[in-house]
Amino acid sequence: MHLNEAHYGGMHLIWWIIWFFFIVWIFFIPVDIPYQKAKKDSPLDILKKRFAKGEISKEEYEESKKIIKSDN
Repeated sequence: MHLNEAHYGGMHLIWWIIWFFFIVWIFFIPVDIPYQKAKKDSPLDILKKRFAKGEISKEEYEESKKIIKSDN
């Protein structure tokens, strides 16, 4: 093996490592990009959905709504 071949192989490995970390960074690092993320529901939105599904009664809904609005 010539000296140039060994050097090329080492550089080739470095580029594979760089590409690997770049791909991992793109796909697995969470980034808060407004147009890519779905809107997070507010507590009031979650409460409305639970009431609409019938998971909570009207009394529970009204009581929880008062508590949420008093926190703001």
